[in-house]
Amino acid sequence: MNEVECRHRVAAAHVARLATTRADGRPHVVPICFALDDDNLVTAVDGKPKRTLDLLRLDNIRAHPPVSVLVDCYENDWSRLWWVRIDGVAAIVVDRAERAYALGLLSAKYPQYQASPPSGAVVSITVSEWSGWEAAPGK
Repeated sequence: MNEVECRHRVAAAHVARLATTRADGRPHVVPICFALDDDNLVTAVDGKPKRTLDLLRLDNIRAHPPVSVLVDCYENDWSRLWWVRIDGVAAIVVDRAERAYALGLLSAKYPQYQASPPSGAVVSITVSEWSGWEAAPGK
């Protein structure tokens, strides 16, 4: 799958998995809502039930900024399977204008965020590599 097709599929998807690295080197993978903006992917800690807004993924990003994001499609018709992996470098957004822009992208994609914008940290991932696979190219 070429980069253009990878971008198209990621932009249309509504859930992804973010993989970060814990301090002890173990992987940590969580589902995320996200928006794609050219070579940046943004996500935020939202109000869905959590014990805290200071999540392990944020500690992991601070200590080990390289991350991967996986978007995939599973169907019982295995000829329709595909996945896209984004490798990049993550950062916690501190600039107010950049945060507002990212929250605008997320609110435009997810109607739930229009009524209740994320109040936690915003993460921006600068994409360094796109890779993908599909079971039946061109289907």
